[in-house]
Order: sequence, then C-alpha cells, then structure tokens
Amino acid sequence: MERMLGKELQRVRLIPRHLSISPCTDPGAQDSVMNFALSVLRLMCLAWLWPVVLLKGSNTQNQHRHKDVYLGENTRHKHGGRIDFKTKKSDSTKSLLIKSEQLLRIEDHDFAMRPGFGGSAIPVGIDVQVESIDSISEVNMDFTMTLYLRHYWQDDRLAFPSSNNKSRTFDARLVKKIWVPDVFFVHSKRSFIHDTTMENIMLRVYPDGNILYSVRITVTALCSMDFSRFPLDTQNCSLELESYAYNENDLMLYWKNGNDSLRTDEIALSQFFIEEFHPSFGLAFYSSTGWYNRLYINFILRRHIFFFMLQTYFPTMLMVMLSWVSFWIDRRAVPARVSLGITTVLTMSTIITGVSASMPQVSYVKAVDIYLWASFLFVFLSVIEYAAVNYFTTVEEMKKLQKGKLPVSYDATQAMAYDGCFHDDIDVSPFPELPTTPSTTRTIPPTASSTEPPPTEGTRLWRKRTVGKNIRFIMSNSYMIDSYSRIIFPVAYLLFNIIYWCIYS
Repeated sequence: MERMLGKELQRVRLIPRHLSISPCTDPGAQDSVMNFALSVLRLMCLAWLWPVVLLKGSNTQNQHRHKDVYLGENTRHKHGGRIDFKTKKSDSTKSLLIKSEQLLRIEDHDFAMRPGFGGSAIPVGIDVQVESIDSISEVNMDFTMTLYLRHYWQDDRLAFPSSNNKSRTFDARLVKKIWVPDVFFVHSKRSFIHDTTMENIMLRVYPDGNILYSVRITVTALCSMDFSRFPLDTQNCSLELESYAYNENDLMLYWKNGNDSLRTDEIALSQFFIEEFHPSFGLAFYSSTGWYNRLYINFILRRHIFFFMLQTYFPTMLMVMLSWVSFWIDRRAVPARVSLGITTVLTMSTIITGVSASMPQVSYVKAVDIYLWASFLFVFLSVIEYAAVNYFTTVEEMKKLQKGKLPVSYDATQAMAYDGCFHDDIDVSPFPELPTTPSTTRTIPPTASSTEPPPTEGTRLWRKRTVGKNIRFIMSNSYMIDSYSRIIFPVAYLLFNIIYWCIYS
C-alpha cells in the first residue's frame, strides 16, 4: 500500500504546471489532463484506504504480542520463573515419533485384535520380580506387595527392518496404540501402576517382532489365613495372575523361565519370616466363559514369636504368679488379699481385650485364647480360694464359740494357737482344768476285739479316712487350704505350660 501511494505522488509531481483545463487545448493536452485526474482519483482512494490498513496491521501485531506473552507466562510457570526461548522452536522428537510409528506400521494394522487372531493361542511368558511386601494385615486378611511384572510375546505386525538388530524402547504413550495382554490379579482389592515421575511402563520392541512389556505395580490381595495356632502359626499366601478376556484357546500364560521366573529382593518383615517363594501353574474354570490359564506366586510366612512373648505371654505369666502371693498373706488380711485378687483379674481382662482387638473375629478358638483363658482361670481360682478360706475360717470359729471352747476373755499373746496365724480379735487363753468326777469318767465296755493280742513291736497302725472325712478335716482346719494351694497352683500351671508349648511349638 505504501509503494502504490508513493508512485501516484510521483506521477502528480511530473505533470507540468502550465497546463490548464480548457476546451480549447489540443488533444495532447487533454490526455495529460485526463491522466492527472485519474492520478488524483487514485490518490484519494489510497488515502481513504490507508487508515483501514493501519488498523488491521496494529491488531495483527497485538495478537502476536499477546500470544508471545501467553507463551512466555506458560514457559515461566513450567520452568520455575525461567523463560526458555528454545521451547518456541519445533520439537525435534516429534518427527522421530512419527518415524517410529511409521517404522512399526501402527496405522496399517488393527491392534484391537490379538496377534494371530483366528489361529492358535498366543503364548505370553511372565516374569516377576518382587520388590517388597509392604504390609500384612491379620484383621483384613490381606497383604500388599510391590512387584515388577514383565510380559513376553511376539507380534509380527510390529516387526521392522534393522541393520544392527537393535531393539527400540518406548514408554506408556506408545503402549496405548498397540495390543498388550490383559493380565489382572485374581482376588485383588486394590492395585495401581506407579506414576512418579512418569508412568512406570516400559515397552521394548525387537526387529523380529518380539516384545517385552514391563510395569511396576503395587497390589493388595486377599490371603485366607488360619489363626487356629496364632501366634505360633504359619500362613500360606498366593498372588494369582490371569487373563481377563482371553481364555486358553486365545492366550496361554506360562512362566517364561520356569522356577527362575520368580525373583525377590532382600525382604525383611517385622512380624514374619519368609520361608519360601515359588511359582506354580494351574487352570481356572468359569461356567460362562470356559477355562483360563492361571499363574500363582506362592510364599510361606512364619510368624516371629518374640514380639508376642514380650507383649502377651510374659505379662500373663507374671499376673498368674502375682496371684499366688495371696497364699502367703494372712487370711485375716481381707483388704490385702481381695485387692490383690481383683487387680490380677482386671489386668488379665485387659490383656485379653487388647489381643482380641488386634485379631479378626473368627468363629474358632486360637492358641493364644487357650493360653490367656487358662491363665485367667488360674487367677480367678486364686480369688475363689481365698473366699473359701475366709468362709471356712468363719464357720470354724462360730462352731468353737457355740461349743464354748473360746472364752470371752483370753490372752492376745497366744492368738496363734489354732491356725498358726496372728489374730487380734480372738483371745485364746488356756482352759481351766475340769475336776474329775465319777459322772465324767467314761467306762469303755469290753468288745470282742479286746481279746485280741496287743500289737507287737514294729507294727504300724493305719487309720483310713474317707473322702468326706478328709474334706471335713480340711474345713475344720482352713489354714491348710493356703498351705496346699502354695504347692498345687504352681505345679498345675507348670504342667499346663509344658503341655501347651509341646503341642503348639
């Protein structure tokens, strides 16, 4: 536009000034006048269009300026305040990606179909490397494992010519455009592919069409646990892999390197010791879709007992032995023996409640339940023992008072005459001798046995007592209950521990 306007101004200047517009001029002058008029008309048109062109140019420059600012702000935001002007250049990897897609002929095939569709089943080899076992939950009966899952198969559609026979490695962006096996974890509760800083997916394609597809996955799966021997138990758990859509007629899963297909890093768990890791193979049948190949990752876990010895067994043993202290306390010290018995009972209840809270609500008895409830029974019987001692002592003293053997006044220094225990509320004084009268003298009638010869020297006389007499004897001498309990309770508890640990250890 500027060039056209300049040319018209030059034409106007070149017209002679002596030319005048009149009808008397010659034909050459008329032509010059007409040219001058046309030049003026063009100049007026250009002058009218000039502001419009300037306005349009300014708008275009503003748009480019705003676009540059927008790109600059985005670049500054992505690069932490630094503007990298190299990002304005074309990405050199874009053409490489296009070349890779063209080299693999991705657009020439339908990758929604499996390789060799309509033919025999495609073999897919599996290789697993266990990175860690993150947690094992007894309450939820599950475990969480992080592993590298690698798939091996051949797809002739992705074969490409190569002079050096080198493979090509891609990330998750190309995986979405080709066919990959649809392996899933049976009985899994949660699972995800790690995506820091990018999705942990690798695709490696070889010139002959062999493919390696590797992903890093964390999965939480079900483990059916048996707690009948808890905490002296051993658990067998397994992680199962299977194709979701393709049955054995379309896809055959197998361990690529046999038993060497399962590898583990150095794994250390807080409560378990991993005894064995081994792979296995099987088939799963579904009534509506048929048979499917299934791979198993089996591992055996043996629980460490030392934690439970410190937290459960040792405190329980101490509470049981503490309850035996009451056998050496005077039976008249009611507050001391009752408070000791109640304290041990409540402590055992707290231990049982704490163990039950950390375990699933199963319908069978666990080994730890047997030990805790047996120990609780020993503690409870120690409290019942004192209740029996106190009751029999009271009955015995009431009988003596009724028979008059206990006078009202007595010497307190002889308070241990009856049972060997000190009493400050009963006076035991020597009884006065009763006079011997003929009425008090008893005559023993002769019996048939009196004719028998007296026992010779060295002969021992045995007096047999029935069970009822023995019980009445103990009831009349209640202090003997504490004496027997000091021996019976420890021996019985020791015998129980021997039997328990022989069965469950």
